Amino acid sequence: MNNLVVSNIRQRPLRTLMSVLGVALGVTLVMLFTGLAHGMSNDLQRRSSNMRAEIIFTRPGSQQLTASLMNLSTQYTSRLEAIEGVERATPVAIQANQTGRGFGFENVEGVEWESFAAINETKIVRGRAPAEIDEIVIDETKARNSKTDVGGTLRLFGNKPYRVTGVYAPESGARIKMPLAAMQDALEAPDKCSYILVKCHNAAEQETVAERINSELPGNKMQLTRDVVVNFEKSIPYLGTFLRVLVGLAAVVSALVVMLAMYTTITERTREIGILKALGASRGFIISTIEKEAVTISSIGLLLGFVIAFVSGFLINRIYGLVFEYEWEWALVAAAIGLLGGVLGALYPATRAANLDAVNALSYE
Repeated sequence: MNNLVVSNIRQRPLRTLMSVLGVALGVTLVMLFTGLAHGMSNDLQRRSSNMRAEIIFTRPGSQQLTASLMNLSTQYTSRLEAIEGVERATPVAIQANQTGRGFGFENVEGVEWESFAAINETKIVRGRAPAEIDEIVIDETKARNSKTDVGGTLRLFGNKPYRVTGVYAPESGARIKMPLAAMQDALEAPDKCSYILVKCHNAAEQETVAERINSELPGNKMQLTRDVVVNFEKSIPYLGTFLRVLVGLAAVVSALVVMLAMYTTITERTREIGILKALGASRGFIISTIEKEAVTISSIGLLLGFVIAFVSGFLINRIYGLVFEYEWEWALVAAAIGLLGGVLGALYPATRAANLDAVNALSYE
């Protein structure tokens, strides 16, 4: 029987290839989208967890997941540092910038480097801190992905060139940082920032300090950093629904492709099926033969889909810097989609072939 399956596959190589690609497409969609969703959210979480400040002070409604409005006066910094329990405060401005390769956006932060670095324990590992309005520093991942190091140039905010003066570690927040004055100049927002990071003398008293800040500076918004650094997947609306719809779509695509291929196979081999039935082949034999062919095609498509997904993820990461993190859970889901889609898709054509009348099948033209 196995020889019959192999010969059936080899007899129509182009049809087999199209079927394999259809299954591979479904598997690739699942792996790429879930890998990107998990990778980007985990990357954001890792960078946010490197913030050492305990409190984020901002205006209500200004801070969002990917960007913030610059509507907070930097004069709050000195007022915050005067509150009991506050060790240091530093203003931060954040703005989204379209990536140089035209794929998506990335955040850029404007900071007062010395105070920001002191709070977050960030160090320049190569070069120096930015000082002029046309200077920036980047983290090691950005330097690697953009193939830019100290002395290089990146274009931000409408293709304006900025010179890279240093590379910092560890990664914290946005991968690109410039002087706060440079951000204010670029966005024409003098003496404004998006939020202020507040470092407490005693981290255990951060809730008490937040209450003092709220009492002395009412009408603003306080967030504890530990509450902000959560699983970003859960903070993105309907991401789980999107992934489930994607998985369902991939399953339907795989099943339809295999069903169409197997249905075409039955039509092309009607006479051969008649010969098998005339020789005494049972319904179970015919159904199992067609199902084995479908499983073989689905297995090849499954392996090809995994290869395409991993290679594509690697290339996208190297070219665009997007992070992919594949999980065994979703790999098993993709495998189930590829195999079950093939089995279920071939079920109707296999049943139809098994029910063919031997005499009519032998006379089929």
